[in-house]
Amino acid sequence: MTCHAIHRGGSRHGRVRLLASTFLSTLLISGAALAEEIPDVVISAPRFSVPAADKANAAGDTARLLSGTPGLNLITNGGVSSLPDIHGLADDRLKIVVDGMEITSACSNHMNPALSYMDSSKVERVEVWSGITPVSAGGDNIGGVISVKSAPPVFAKAGEGYVVGGRASTFFKSVNTGLGGSLAVHGADDTYSLGYDGSWVRGLNYQAGGDGHTVHSTRYESRNHEVTLGVKGSAGLLVLKAGQQDIPFQGFANQRMDMTGNKGYHGNGRYEGEFDWGKLEARVYWQQVKHSMDQAANEKGGQMPMRTDATDLGYAVKGDIRVSETKTIRVGHEFHRFLLNDWWPPVSGSMMMSPGTFKSINDGTRDVISAFAEWEEKWAPQWTTLLGIRSDTVLMDTSNVAGYGSSGMTAQEGIDARAFNGRNHAKVDANFDLTALVRYEPNSISTNELGYARKSRSPNLYERYSWSTSSMDSQMINWFGDANGYVGNLDLKPEVAHTLSTSVALHDSSRREWGIKATPYATYIVDYIGIDKVSDNVSGGTNYPLLKFANHDAMMYGVDVSGSTFVARDTGWGDFKVTGRLGWLHGEIVNTGKAMYHVMPVNGKAALEQSLGGWTSAIEAELVGTKAGVDTLRQEPKTPGYALLNLRGGYEWEAVQISLGIDNLFDKRYYHPLSGVDYTEMKRTGRSSTNQAGALPAPGRSLNAGVTVKF
Repeated sequence: MTCHAIHRGGSRHGRVRLLASTFLSTLLISGAALAEEIPDVVISAPRFSVPAADKANAAGDTARLLSGTPGLNLITNGGVSSLPDIHGLADDRLKIVVDGMEITSACSNHMNPALSYMDSSKVERVEVWSGITPVSAGGDNIGGVISVKSAPPVFAKAGEGYVVGGRASTFFKSVNTGLGGSLAVHGADDTYSLGYDGSWVRGLNYQAGGDGHTVHSTRYESRNHEVTLGVKGSAGLLVLKAGQQDIPFQGFANQRMDMTGNKGYHGNGRYEGEFDWGKLEARVYWQQVKHSMDQAANEKGGQMPMRTDATDLGYAVKGDIRVSETKTIRVGHEFHRFLLNDWWPPVSGSMMMSPGTFKSINDGTRDVISAFAEWEEKWAPQWTTLLGIRSDTVLMDTSNVAGYGSSGMTAQEGIDARAFNGRNHAKVDANFDLTALVRYEPNSISTNELGYARKSRSPNLYERYSWSTSSMDSQMINWFGDANGYVGNLDLKPEVAHTLSTSVALHDSSRREWGIKATPYATYIVDYIGIDKVSDNVSGGTNYPLLKFANHDAMMYGVDVSGSTFVARDTGWGDFKVTGRLGWLHGEIVNTGKAMYHVMPVNGKAALEQSLGGWTSAIEAELVGTKAGVDTLRQEPKTPGYALLNLRGGYEWEAVQISLGIDNLFDKRYYHPLSGVDYTEMKRTGRSSTNQAGALPAPGRSLNAGVTVKF
């Protein structure tokens, strides 16, 4: 199976189908044997392992399938809830779409991000737009777009009758005794297709490298089920999906809380039709989530139940209009509504968490109404341009709130609630995005690009409407893994990012043998939603300050370099290929000159890959520099540099795939720069030389194995 990091759609609607794909990473991750796709754009991204190994290593955490994408890193979160970070921008600053559904984190700790709702075993295609993003890919983001798609329904060929098939997979990871399995089955004729996809994953607390101590609050379990009905005819393709997720527990070592339940239910409908004028796509979706948090009694102690009930719903209509063989116009309209109730039940006998229910977000609503137009044209064999404009109108509101009480130890809650309730909560943001791209291909071995994008994002519900300045309450508003307390700001403005990016690529004329690509970029963010310090919060020798969301200008610039080349072909041991990528980024708050939070230091990967018949193997080195530039207001921990060695291997014959691998071969003790703090360890033991939680240790050596059988 080939993994293409750059992909362009076919020429059915004009040869220029998508110039923006030059800035697009597409990972084909299906374990099924797909037709070879050879993109006629720039060099593919590095590939470090076979698809079966990718899925086994992900262990249900879909975000980990993206780890080979240049410019993308992962922020440590729960076992199935890692957060992608593109050029230092993550979480709500990215648009993440799961099978066409826009899903919002329904949690004040962002424990249930969008990618956690699709198990890694189910993923066939992941598309990543970084930096310069076509307006047709999505709005209300400033960092990029990630689209995750499952396999389309399977139909029988004409005259083939009724067909039945599927796959079954299982995996094991030694570092946390991780186990999982998935099953997909389908039955179809040439018109109707019915399928089921289910998965289960479980992991215990993982072992850190070096001394091998247990990292607590890292265990998890997740179950997913989905049924799919497909109908295909002369009028087009209709796909209907309905599914359910159940996460009974997921630990978060860098948070004060753990997930004690997450039940999600969704419905999703998609239509695609081909017409004389082009292509029409339409989608409607709905998802409801019931989520609960508390402190795991045997790891963090204490009791503080928290509940959320949330709904995402929306629709999207898009038309690709073929004006000529060289010109394509895309137009579309989208609507997304997010409804949220976040409340904390009282704890009997507690002086701080009673007598009433704490209403954190009460009847919160966030609507995004969007429209876009995009023009792509190939002016000459060497020149292609893309221009786009997008409007995103964001409407937000919430009802009045209340604390546990308004006297004694809850007196501050009463003061804060009255102040919040005394203000108008309704907000309307009229945002717009612009994208302009040009590509120049002077010959068959060179591709050059230049692009500018203006992108905007409105605050999320917690950034605008979190209201309590009480230390305990504010510390529950935290999706940053730093254990600090946060309070919202009704006066926040939307973020507006101006990005300039260029790309220079050299490759062989077939784009198969070798290639290297360098992409420098710079982003200036007006009204970046950062923080102001409100007060210190000293207790028991520790200090986790109260921070308020506030607008500041920010500046980021960096470079991504990636490449690959075959070093030997058709030897007695097969083909050998070297791949690599390197990333460097600088980010700072303009008015203070201080470092932005969660900026990845210089990092790179290099791999030697070998393939012979059905056998594939790879040895991979991962190097990360010292993180010395940290956000001092958030007390972000510094982390030392490190080097890791990983091994991969796999074999495929007929209907069976087997994958083996070893992560962190030498069991090195290291700290990922985006891991946050190990709050659980400090809470459990009280051990800390600085009376503050230190950086969270990363997993130690892990032996991984996976098997997939297709039938």
